[in-house]
Amino acid sequence: MRVAIIGSRGYPYVYSGYETFVRELSERLVHRGFQVTVYCHRNLFSARPPRVNGVDLVYLPTFERKVLSQFVHSIQSMLHASLRVRPQIILAVNAANGPFGIISRLFRRRSAINVDGLEWLRPKWRGLGARYFHWGARLATRWYDAVITDSREMQAIYRREFGCDSDCIAYGAVVPPPRSPNTIREWGLAPRGYYLVVGRLVPDNNGDLLVREFLASESTKRLVIVGDVPYHDAYAERLRKIDDPRVLFIGYVRDPGVLDELYQHCFAYLHGHEFGGTNPTLLTALACGCAVGALDTAFSQEVLAGEEYGRYFDKQPGSLGRLLGEMERDPVALERVRAQAPQRIRQCYTWERITDQYVDLFHRLEGEGR
Repeated sequence: MRVAIIGSRGYPYVYSGYETFVRELSERLVHRGFQVTVYCHRNLFSARPPRVNGVDLVYLPTFERKVLSQFVHSIQSMLHASLRVRPQIILAVNAANGPFGIISRLFRRRSAINVDGLEWLRPKWRGLGARYFHWGARLATRWYDAVITDSREMQAIYRREFGCDSDCIAYGAVVPPPRSPNTIREWGLAPRGYYLVVGRLVPDNNGDLLVREFLASESTKRLVIVGDVPYHDAYAERLRKIDDPRVLFIGYVRDPGVLDELYQHCFAYLHGHEFGGTNPTLLTALACGCAVGALDTAFSQEVLAGEEYGRYFDKQPGSLGRLLGEMERDPVALERVRAQAPQRIRQCYTWERITDQYVDLFHRLEGEGR
């Protein structure tokens, strides 16, 4: 079966959860005998081999603008896939690509879209951007043959909001081998001596809340923030200007081994993401054996199985500070949580399990199209 994947920045380029998803899924599909084509942003690749690890690659140009780049690239990709590659299945990622399902429909290509999170509620997409994402999500439910939501809660939201019965297929993670704390010592960090935050410096990840509550607490540990934004942004700049020796902004960490090391040796991982479904960084924290303190959302509750794999705070002043104090007063309990955390991934969130579900979906769509 031929499958084309559009809507990400490409393969094997890794920038966000979408690109990681495309890499993990496409490689596994190839190993199962699928022919996979991934569409790439030409400007992001200095070398452009036609195939990597058995994955066929198509490099298309686009505008190098934050808002327009993916929009323009996705239209070209959908047309190219429908007219040139002619796969049995086109898989799109991101609800912003919802309107382009009409192209695959016109050319009678079976298609599915992974809509991800509630983009229209994210603070960075106020106004016209928010309206576009909501409109795109609505059109995705109309033009694609299958809509994929990555959590049961997101599935319920799409049913309430758009009357859509989606396929629920989560994100995945890999339980890594143990890492020695060599690199973190170069940053002046000690094992279990810091809290970790991983994510883009955008308002919907609540980095300002995490920093403010940490600095107001009585914790003697440090707060390490991994992540940034690849463009000029006033919110991110305000965060980075915080001048306190207890807070360390590392920026992007490209080496996955180093990132695993940061996760594995933190005292606890703090998760402030608010509007996504099954969040990749939260899964990685569990895979690396982290104790987790998470913003109390339905999405986090689903991944963490209520209180079984995590503890929670809300956005009220003092809530996170109290949680930090509770965790530091009972380190033995946190060690038990760390020991059981990877089991959650092995039970529910392995990439092999996720690939099985996509394979079943693709075969179902192919059968419906005959």
